[in-house]
Amino acid sequence: MIVNINSTNPQMRFIRKVVECLREGGVVAYPTDTVYGIGCDIFNQKALKRIYQLKQRDPRKPFSFICSDISDITQYAQVSNFAFKIIKRHLPGPYTFVLEATRVAPSLLMTRQHTVGIRIPDNAICNMIVRELGHPLVTTSAHISGEDSLSDPQEIERVLGKQLDMVVDGGVLRGEPSSVISLVGDQVEVLREGGGDISWIEME
Repeated sequence: MIVNINSTNPQMRFIRKVVECLREGGVVAYPTDTVYGIGCDIFNQKALKRIYQLKQRDPRKPFSFICSDISDITQYAQVSNFAFKIIKRHLPGPYTFVLEATRVAPSLLMTRQHTVGIRIPDNAICNMIVRELGHPLVTTSAHISGEDSLSDPQEIERVLGKQLDMVVDGGVLRGEPSSVISLVGDQVEVLREGGGDISWIEME
């Protein structure tokens, strides 16, 4: 099912419809500031396992998740003063920051090193969904592992629709996946170069 939401002024009645689906264990495709994501409630293990099956992804490779704001991040990750300054400067934006996890973070979303990847996209639709949901949203790009990301919600519905409970149409996106940057141990390391300028890293 496709739900059309205005990307500039998202209609709250549609946001609530998406959130209701997520609370019931749904798996949803939604726009971010880079590419379309696929996600679920981070505390719903059954829905999370469905995403692993859909993506045909190794369960030893955890997904990142979207938080509503920086104070929300501190519940799930250990944010030093060094990391806080960087995160505050660059989020919302097209970056995923890897940090040491707290005990609140779901184990299925942690690496073996007890780290988590966290995003706050610069996209009104997904940010409103996360705020209305009340806790983070799993995020992984909308495609099967090893294949190109899907940028058109109509194409996502055609290719993945049978495995999704809802596709949020926020327009066609032509971006690239977020840049993944580790801040573990107050050391800045680029794990994946993607969307967003990373020239600032040389100055840290």
